[in-house]
Amino acid sequence: MPACGDWLAFAAIGQHNHRMKSGEKTYIWEQRDWPRWRYDAQRLLGLLGQVHRVQGNLLGRMQALGLGLREQATLEVLTEDVVKTSEIEGEHLNPDSVRSSIARRLGVDMAALAPADRFVDGVVDMVLDATSMHQQALTRERLFAWHAALFPTGYSGMVPIRTGSWRDDSTGPMQVVSGPVGRQSVHFEAPPANALDAEMSALLSWFNTDQKDDPLVKAGLAHLWFVTLHPFDDGNGRIARAVGDMAMARADQSPQRFYSLSAQIQRERKDYYDWLERTQKGSLEVTDWLEWFLGCLLRALQGAELTLAAVLTKAGFWHRWAGTPMNERQINLLNRLLDGFEGKLTSSKWALIAKCSPDTALRDINALLALGVLAKMPEGGRSTAYELSSD
Repeated sequence: MPACGDWLAFAAIGQHNHRMKSGEKTYIWEQRDWPRWRYDAQRLLGLLGQVHRVQGNLLGRMQALGLGLREQATLEVLTEDVVKTSEIEGEHLNPDSVRSSIARRLGVDMAALAPADRFVDGVVDMVLDATSMHQQALTRERLFAWHAALFPTGYSGMVPIRTGSWRDDSTGPMQVVSGPVGRQSVHFEAPPANALDAEMSALLSWFNTDQKDDPLVKAGLAHLWFVTLHPFDDGNGRIARAVGDMAMARADQSPQRFYSLSAQIQRERKDYYDWLERTQKGSLEVTDWLEWFLGCLLRALQGAELTLAAVLTKAGFWHRWAGTPMNERQINLLNRLLDGFEGKLTSSKWALIAKCSPDTALRDINALLALGVLAKMPEGGRSTAYELSSD
C-alpha cells in the first residue's frame, strides 16, 4: 500500500441522494467515506520539493530588492491576480482600475490613479484580506463579507442573489453547466443547501487547525473542497481561489505576493475545468488533482520571473528619467508602454487613451521625442507609430 497523506474532516456528514441508491455514478461528496481525502505523499514528494525550491529562490530574490521595488512587484502581481481570477469566470475588469484600487489600499505611490469602481474594489478587498490577513482564522463571517464585497448590488448581472449567506437552492440544486439554454450539459452538482452548515463547519475547522499536510498540498485540497461544496449562489470560483491564496500566503509566511496562481489557471483554464470535473466525479483519492495543482503552481512561480524582470525594467526606466518633468498624460502612456502595450502606439491612440485632442497628443509625443524618451518606429505607413527609446 503506498504511503499516503490522509485526513478526516471533523464532523461533516455527506448527503446521499437517489443516485447512491440506484447505483448510478456519484459525485465525490456522495462517497461513503466523504470527506476522507487520500493522496500518495511519495508520488508528490519530488514535485513538492521542486515547487518549494523555486518558491524559496523567488522569495529570496524579492527580499534582496529594496522596499520600493517589492511594492511595485506586489502591485503588478496582485493586479494580474485580481484581473485573471475574474477572467476565469468570464468577467473582464479594467486593469488600470484594479491597479489603482490596489495602490490606494497598499499606500503605493502611483501617478494617474483611475477613478474608484465598487465592483473592482470588492474583488481587490477580498484578495487583499485573504493574503495580507492570512494568519487570522477563516470564518463563515469572513467568507460572507468576501461574498458581499464581490456583489455590492446584490445582483449577479441581472439576477438577484443571496449575499452574505449560504445558498438556499430555492430554484433547484446548484449545478455547474455549460452550453446553450435548453441543451446544457451538467458537469457537476453540489451538495444540497441543507447540508452546508455542517459541511462548511468541517472545512473551516480543518483549514484553521489541521497541520498534518504540507501547506501547499493544503492549498490544493482547500481549493478543491470549497469549490466542491459551492456554498454560494455565485462567486464560488473566485472565493475558492482566494482561500487557496490564503493558504499559500501562510506557506510563504508573507502577505506580499510575488506570483499569481489565478493568472496561471487562466492560461490553463480548459485543463483546470477538466481536472475539476474529473476529480469531482471520481473517488476521494486525489493525487492526480494535487499533481496538476502543484504543477500549475510551479509554472506560476516560474512565470513570476517575467514579472520580476518587467518590474526591474520599469524601475530602471523611471530611475533614468526621474528628474525629467512630465505631465500626467505622458506618465500614464509611458507606463502603458512599459506594461506591454498591445499593438502600435500612434498619436490617435494616445488621444483616445489620454482623452485629449489630437493636437495635445501630438504635443505630448513631440516633447518626449525631443527628450529622447520616445522614438519613431522604423516601419512606415499612413500613421507614424512610437516606442520607448532604446538609447
